Amino acid sequence: MWQPTERQGPVVLLVEDDEDLREVTTRMLELRGFSVLAAEDPVNAMMKCRVHDGPIDILLTDLGLPGVSGGELSRSAAAVRPSMKVVYVSGLPEATAVKKGLIEAGSPFVTKPYTADVLAGMLRTVLAQGSASAGR
Repeated sequence: MWQPTERQGPVVLLVEDDEDLREVTTRMLELRGFSVLAAEDPVNAMMKCRVHDGPIDILLTDLGLPGVSGGELSRSAAAVRPSMKVVYVSGLPEATAVKKGLIEAGSPFVTKPYTADVLAGMLRTVLAQGSASAGR
């Protein structure tokens, strides 16, 4: 008989301040085999980084968060979980985010609005890459 395991798939720490988008994205990712820890702001995300018992494989963060950018959050989170990879999402075009200094050129990036398949595909691509490209 099939027994669910505690860890069903890669663990994603999703940081999105829009409640509806956070809920929809969580469902989209769970349906594609990811385990999701959802946080509504950088403070909550950092708390989850510190207290989550087990690995967090990837940080999926909006660039436009209250108080601190997703780029700043990723640097703080990397200090706590250095092996965690990062994917950024934003309504801004990628070139604009790079020009404004929010992310480095070549950082894993998905433009809003995104489809579930595009988002899951980016997460799987980043997870498949070696740890040398951990998004820093």
